[in-house]
Amino acid sequence: MDDQLMIRAGISAIVGAEDDLEVVGEAGDGQAALDLAARLRPDVVLMDVRMPGMDGLTATALLTAADPRTKVLVLTTFHQDRYVYEALKAGAAGFVLKDVLPADLLAAIRVVADGEAMLSPAVTRRLIDAFADGGLTGPVEPGPRLAGLTPREREVLLGIASGQSNAEIGAALGITTGTVKVHVNALLAKLGVRDRVQATIAAYDLGLVRPRT
Repeated sequence: MDDQLMIRAGISAIVGAEDDLEVVGEAGDGQAALDLAARLRPDVVLMDVRMPGMDGLTATALLTAADPRTKVLVLTTFHQDRYVYEALKAGAAGFVLKDVLPADLLAAIRVVADGEAMLSPAVTRRLIDAFADGGLTGPVEPGPRLAGLTPREREVLLGIASGQSNAEIGAALGITTGTVKVHVNALLAKLGVRDRVQATIAAYDLGLVRPRT
């Protein structure tokens, strides 16, 4: 959902050209996005931050609260850390910049549709570094300490924090993707976090990993 017609048309053309993806609607403001989502129930919504009337962050919060099955991927030119945090707090499953390559945008849509969280690498690095330096207050409030995780769950969390997919984690640990998913669900519950993005921040906050210098 974007207020600029040309941008919407371009994104729609990119997404619609894929055999496994379908564009079911477009909207120019937050309220229109909510109305369309309620009627069409899309798997993924691409949401801009700044739009006339209701902004994208407010629309994201209302949309995810109304139907958690719809995943929101925030797509914007604004990369300041506060927008990332606000988007995550609003329930967004991902955050990518508008200058992302088409192939990377399509990959992000598929990742989010598959139930995983997605941040562009540049945004992730700034987010984690700022959080670890104490410069920002993130949305994660971990519950149990790392001691509550099994050794295997710690290994899976390390893979998540390094940006690996379930398949990549499974290959590295010699276990199936299905087993990885079981460990991911378990560690999310133990840490008291919603998704892989928040698990990554929790891993840094709890000292399991540190930002590269």
